[in-house]
Amino acid sequence: MRPLFGGGGAKPAEPTEKSSSPGPCRVVSIFSPKGGVGKTLIAANLAAELQGRLANPTALIELDAIRRDASMLLGSSGVVCVPDVLTSHSLPAKLDELRSRCAFIFIDAGGILNALSVTAFEQSNLILIVATPDLVAVRHTQETLERLEALKFPLRMVRIVLNRAESQGHLRSRDVREHLEVEVLADIPSDGKRAGLSVNRGIPLVLDGDGGRIKEALQHLAKSLLERPELYVEHCPTVDYTKLPAAPAEGLAVLTRPDALGLGAASPARDPITDLKHRVHAKLIERFDLKRLDLKTLNDPQKAQSLRQRAEAVSLELLDEEGGFVESREQRQRLVKEIVDEALGLGPLEELLEDQTVSDILVNGTEQIYVERRGKLLLTDKRFSSNDQLLAIIERIISPLGRRIDESTPMVDARLPDGSRVNAIIPPLSLKGAMLSIRKFTREKYGMQDLLGFGSLDERMAVFLETIVKARKNIIISGGTGSGKTTLLNILSASILPQERIITIEDAAELQLLQAHWIPLEARPPNIEGRGAVTIRQLFHNALRMRPDRIIIGECRGEETLDMLQAMNTGHDGSLTTLHANSPQDVITRLDSLVLMSNIELPVRSIREQIVSAIHLIIHTARLSDGSRKITHISELTGLDEHDNVTFGDVFLYRQQGMSPTDEVQGTFQATGYLPSFLEELKAGGLPVSESMFKSGEGAEQ
Repeated sequence: MRPLFGGGGAKPAEPTEKSSSPGPCRVVSIFSPKGGVGKTLIAANLAAELQGRLANPTALIELDAIRRDASMLLGSSGVVCVPDVLTSHSLPAKLDELRSRCAFIFIDAGGILNALSVTAFEQSNLILIVATPDLVAVRHTQETLERLEALKFPLRMVRIVLNRAESQGHLRSRDVREHLEVEVLADIPSDGKRAGLSVNRGIPLVLDGDGGRIKEALQHLAKSLLERPELYVEHCPTVDYTKLPAAPAEGLAVLTRPDALGLGAASPARDPITDLKHRVHAKLIERFDLKRLDLKTLNDPQKAQSLRQRAEAVSLELLDEEGGFVESREQRQRLVKEIVDEALGLGPLEELLEDQTVSDILVNGTEQIYVERRGKLLLTDKRFSSNDQLLAIIERIISPLGRRIDESTPMVDARLPDGSRVNAIIPPLSLKGAMLSIRKFTREKYGMQDLLGFGSLDERMAVFLETIVKARKNIIISGGTGSGKTTLLNILSASILPQERIITIEDAAELQLLQAHWIPLEARPPNIEGRGAVTIRQLFHNALRMRPDRIIIGECRGEETLDMLQAMNTGHDGSLTTLHANSPQDVITRLDSLVLMSNIELPVRSIREQIVSAIHLIIHTARLSDGSRKITHISELTGLDEHDNVTFGDVFLYRQQGMSPTDEVQGTFQATGYLPSFLEELKAGGLPVSESMFKSGEGAEQ
């Protein structure tokens, strides 16, 4: 484009001897959050000045697709002005093409933080923010710095260029420097006349023989870009996380075990990102003196959040210092999160604990971490770098709970503050290294409608279950591990009338009752010295003195079983509990064994008479092969036969009929035609039951 005015009054600059390029191609983004501050003028003049100084060409890219003024400002400077309209997807490829032949690439990044400008910053070695010395521009600049920090850009790669410095009525340069937390790299004086002539003539100021102080300032800034390599951040290679080796992807040491880093000893070759994380993690521990950190700090949410924010900022700086700048914003955020998780959290378990779709986390040594999602066990790609690291994570979990794990106490069962249940076992009991199991506590409260939606039962069964709870029948919920016993117990408890006084007793608190008159009790394990234990049996005895209307035991597993049966037989109706068993018949065998654990010699017939007298119904749950959970039996205990075997009347059953093409279990819920012996009692109480709901035949298909 020809200049609007001739260049008659302009004196061409003296030619300078060109030098070789100072090293690899440098990409400099020039940005301004406030319009009209001279950003494009500065970008064009820096490109023109370096074009004249270096043997390799300089390029200028404008990201603004509408206002493209750079070509007019560059005139015949020789700068490669890219005419393409670029997007966040095409910009990296264009830069790769230019890097092979250019010494410097300047990007006029506009004034809005969007996908395109952020992509430009990710590809850059330096970001220059142009501001003027007024309050509005300074405030916008500070906000931009904060947003860049939030996007995990290290502020070490950002500098300020103060244009129109020392103008009348503006802030002083030193005041601006004190307000901003990054270096002001250059003060460009105000000279509207020369700047205007430069634009109108199409001759860059730096090439004008009479450019005055503004020309000198721009040349000085260009010289700084050439002679100060510390201005630039180096890039790490872009990492495709989907192609990283699985084993070392999470391999970082824990602050309590610095030896787990394995830095100093010969170790198998690791990918560059894992080595980078190791170095940053080690320096983060040293910088924060994390080995002496009081664990109480991590248990205080406010202090922990503050510490985490500071650790993220320091990690970003260390990441830059140790290994260069990672171009992808997602990778920067992921790297920082992984490093801080290792230092302050639970390492590779942190992400799994946050995942709401995960119900169980099962760690089998360092190489295998399984999770349960929607009833199915899945092997994850998470790994621990060493057994020391895994042991340190276990220690971090249980130490705040006042527990310890070592060779003298190699097995621990505990509950986290959020209600999750934890079990850990280490050598010499575990022959394959440390093992850790976490049953996550869900804060989502399910109801009967949720069970209907999941296909765990049908409408008739749901009405019957709610009715028998209101009728104060004594119920045992049985099933295998993970079959949904506790979830069902919690849902059934919602049918208890609000005016009733409910006492729950659990080994590890999981129940979440909605009633206001609910007293939850939890057993206490022995302390480190082996003292202070309070058992479920002791709590049960105490609960009987607390005038309960209902007693709910989370799970019967010991000598408290006899006490519970006796209480059910002496007027404490409406009790509920769960039991591990494979069928309703197995419940009786299990109860026999548990009663005998109370060290009271009773004949089997006497035990079973108590069982039949005390327990009205058994509800059996199962987790099927496709991960779904079903109520397979609702059975009434009807008496003893001549061989002292307990007899049952099955009220509802689930009949499995096959598998679908997608490997889903198919079957139906059925009423057997059996009428509960207490049916008339339910009717007399005004509860919603009739003979028709028990009519034999298939129910809903599930």
